[in-house]
Amino acid sequence: MNLYIGREASKLWKRFCAEISTEISLLIENWKYLLGGLIFQYIHGVAARGVHYIHRPGPILQDVGFFVLPELGQDKAYLSETLFTFLFLSFVAWSFHPFILKSKRIYTVLLWCRVLAFLVGCQILRILTFYSTQLPGPNYHCREGSRLATLPPPDNAYEVLLMNFRGVLYGCGDLIFSSHMIFTLVFVRSYQKYGTQRFIKQLAWLLAVTQSLLIIASRKHYTVDVVVAWYTVNLVVFFVDKKLPELPDRTNGTALLPLSTKERDTKTRDESHKLLNGNSVDPTDRRQRTQVNGKIPEDGNAVHVNTTMNGA
Repeated sequence: MNLYIGREASKLWKRFCAEISTEISLLIENWKYLLGGLIFQYIHGVAARGVHYIHRPGPILQDVGFFVLPELGQDKAYLSETLFTFLFLSFVAWSFHPFILKSKRIYTVLLWCRVLAFLVGCQILRILTFYSTQLPGPNYHCREGSRLATLPPPDNAYEVLLMNFRGVLYGCGDLIFSSHMIFTLVFVRSYQKYGTQRFIKQLAWLLAVTQSLLIIASRKHYTVDVVVAWYTVNLVVFFVDKKLPELPDRTNGTALLPLSTKERDTKTRDESHKLLNGNSVDPTDRRQRTQVNGKIPEDGNAVHVNTTMNGA
């Protein structure tokens, strides 16, 4: 029993080291995209913090979702954040599963490059939207009478740039559209495309719908914020996904890393040379093929194509 455990642990460690080596190579090649996406997450947070300074509380707008869903109240507002945290951590854990599990279809670095591209596209539209029009916040800390509903003018730029964690949690004014739904839908759509478990895919969409209802019930956003997020995020992901190169599928046992331009040109020349000599470009195809009158039969057998004379 101990020998079996030791053998499996050794295999797991070797697989982990191999994945680390591969992902580091991909990270060196794509670090600019990851860094740019992470920096924009900070820019998005600063923009959300900045709009809080110009937020003015007022009467809550008429909202169909507020009529249908009773308010959870301040004591149950954690339900929405708890579900979002679960979805966030679950996706992050899944994105690193190739380091441990044998069944792997993705490279973690390439997946996060793609995810950050989706997030940045959606967040740019979100910043433009909530700076265009500020709605009175429906959340309890954004209503009239709350000392958190407005912020005094900043003394300097550092006060805005060095945003604190409390300011992120208790922001007001960044309503249309929901940032929580941006992350939720991007994560769910990414797993829908690259995940393997059908049950988890169905559960993920169910949790996304539940997250939408909890956001409205906790009065973190108006219903329009959630509705706009559903079609905007899906459209952005659809169009950005068409522009990005597809992730290599690891299940077919292809090369771990994409070829460089020089290697790709060399491979193309070798394949062309083999075709001119009548050889297969597939090294696994070992069938003997006889060239007859400039043609290579598919079944590997020589075919006589010369016709007899005088109609015989």
